Amino acid sequence: MNTSPRQKILIVDDEPDIRELLEITLGRMKLETFSARNLGEAQALLQREHFDLCLTDMRLPDGTGLELVQHIQQRDPHLPVAMITAYGSLETAINALKAGAFDFLTKPVELPRLRELVSSALRLPTAGGLSTAIERRLLGDSPPMANLRKQIDKLARSQAPVYISGESGSGKELVAHLIHEQGPRASQPFVPVNCGAIPSELMESEFFGHRKGSFTGAVEDKPGLFQAAHGGTLFLDEVADLPLSMQVKLLRAIQEKAVRSVGGQQETVVDVRILCATHKDLEAEVSAERFRQDLYYRLNVIELRVPSLRERRDDIEALAMHVLKRLAKDTGQPEARLHSQALEALKNYRFPGNVRELENVLERAHTLCENRTIEAQDLRLSEGNCTADGAMADLTQIDNLEDYLESVERKLILQALEETRWNRTAAAQRLSLSFRSMRYRLKKLGLD
Repeated sequence: MNTSPRQKILIVDDEPDIRELLEITLGRMKLETFSARNLGEAQALLQREHFDLCLTDMRLPDGTGLELVQHIQQRDPHLPVAMITAYGSLETAINALKAGAFDFLTKPVELPRLRELVSSALRLPTAGGLSTAIERRLLGDSPPMANLRKQIDKLARSQAPVYISGESGSGKELVAHLIHEQGPRASQPFVPVNCGAIPSELMESEFFGHRKGSFTGAVEDKPGLFQAAHGGTLFLDEVADLPLSMQVKLLRAIQEKAVRSVGGQQETVVDVRILCATHKDLEAEVSAERFRQDLYYRLNVIELRVPSLRERRDDIEALAMHVLKRLAKDTGQPEARLHSQALEALKNYRFPGNVRELENVLERAHTLCENRTIEAQDLRLSEGNCTADGAMADLTQIDNLEDYLESVERKLILQALEETRWNRTAAAQRLSLSFRSMRYRLKKLGLD
């Protein structure tokens, strides 16, 4: 006989019919419900009882559901809250997600969607186990990394779309994996797709699938990426590379939560959480009319920025030791030692390729070094990216004025980008450059 206590759900709505509908539906799911007619009653119940989920209407007689979300975030941030909004109130729903809501429902409430949402919320990991799991996968004790781990912990408990920004090689896909693995969809598929690697003529078929005979070469029915990710997470890497024609179709799929395969007549309902990433400045892509503004707002409900390796130099030693241990294990050789001068060289290198470049540099040095000791010369670092912060060049040591000026230009542009959190438009304004001139210089310096 199962004697475990039933999970408790708090329902907050001033309409008796809605409360009764929710109570009956959740009761059939073997859940214990408590109801409140307004914000005051809800706060009083939260004071007395521990709940596993809260469902709240947006409009309450003495306040708003957003106020309740904020109250719960301060008191019990691990309690998931789902907002019930009027049909078409997308802006309200997005504000709720930004405030920390787990997900949202629209009126009239669809019971299958309600049951799905509740089941998903109740699968969230309990408080306490998240940070440890994230820490094992995301190395580094610098303040930017501590903040990133904290944000991942929070976002894993939400169903909000997340736009992961950051430079190439900084670990955006790893961050997406962690958000998925620490959330209620962890047991379901995580489907990553590089949007820039799919030929434009095959894009619709890849995303939505196709029916047999719908085009030359379609010899059998094939599900698309949305169908493959059903119940789980779809990670759109390099989303800025999507052509405008595909952006329209992607927007509709996200809004309708349904897709139609190429050659198909019926739409298929899909339940996916969308995470996306790009190394480009998506806001600047919108300004340049290469990316749809409406899609940008649907994808960028919450932005999570992954810091560059330059912003967390204190983590370089720990990362290097981890890479060298992995290389020793993979090759079956004794672990190589990093000479102090080599470590200093790594700390003074700008790493335009970030963690991925650090791994490549160490893998090459691990192969080239003698006596299992990596010297500074084994690293073969590009001199144009080696800088001693704040040091002025000795004119007697400048062999090539063009190279020196280029290194100064690179340093100033990187500094402006870092100070504006890689907003290229803002960085260009700070340097009194036009956006077109900024884009040209980034491409010339290999920073695009």
